[in-house]
Amino acid sequence: MKANLISYISIARKETTRIFRIWVQTLVPPVITMTLYFVIFGNFIGSQIRDINGFSYMAYIAPGLIMMAIITNSYTNTVSSFFSAKFQKNIEELLVSPTPEWVIILGYISGGMIRGLCVGTLVGVVSLVFVRLPLHNPLLIILFGVMTSAVFALAGMINGVFAKKFDDISIVPTFVITPLTYLGGVFYSIAMLPEFWFGVSRANPIVYMIEGFRFGFFGRSDIGVWTGLIILLAFIVMLFSVNLYLLKRGIGTRT
Repeated sequence: MKANLISYISIARKETTRIFRIWVQTLVPPVITMTLYFVIFGNFIGSQIRDINGFSYMAYIAPGLIMMAIITNSYTNTVSSFFSAKFQKNIEELLVSPTPEWVIILGYISGGMIRGLCVGTLVGVVSLVFVRLPLHNPLLIILFGVMTSAVFALAGMINGVFAKKFDDISIVPTFVITPLTYLGGVFYSIAMLPEFWFGVSRANPIVYMIEGFRFGFFGRSDIGVWTGLIILLAFIVMLFSVNLYLLKRGIGTRT
């Protein structure tokens, strides 16, 4: 058990050191991007839009933008880090060592979660420049933030396992995660949609993550909070199991 703990700490420390060593590349750009969202959507467009659910448009989109930063950076960090380890043949040293596969997974996703939560926190601080956010349930805010970062860090690792070239690590974020995030209620309330599109939106898992996170701030949500927590837990278990299976079978990591 002690050996596994040392292995986990070593991997997680390596991932964390990488994030903060090149913080100008890992932390600053996403914060600048989200700041532009606040300026463009919050100030310019938001001034033309009425309040949503009793809150100003700027305040309403702030939790969604924070969550979008967590999702994007948790995924990006893990997929790029794991694929780089594959590309440089560093992952082979871990796979031939006595380190259990579950420890390797926890180490890599810890890095992704730390980056996602750090960027999310920074975006939250930036949002205070534009709007004051209420805190209805801080525990739910933390819970949804941590669980969502875990889900996308695990998803990023799967992408890293299957990626064969650097171009492959941008396909899923570009064609899957970004569209689902934009259609996940970041910039609007899904309750405003026609009945058909409201039903379609309920099939988007990111909707539940954003709505649950938003509930932690405002105390109201368009979708049940407990449903969101159950979905997040199910995704964590499923994605962790998939990663464990892939590493144990050597799929994508053995030549």
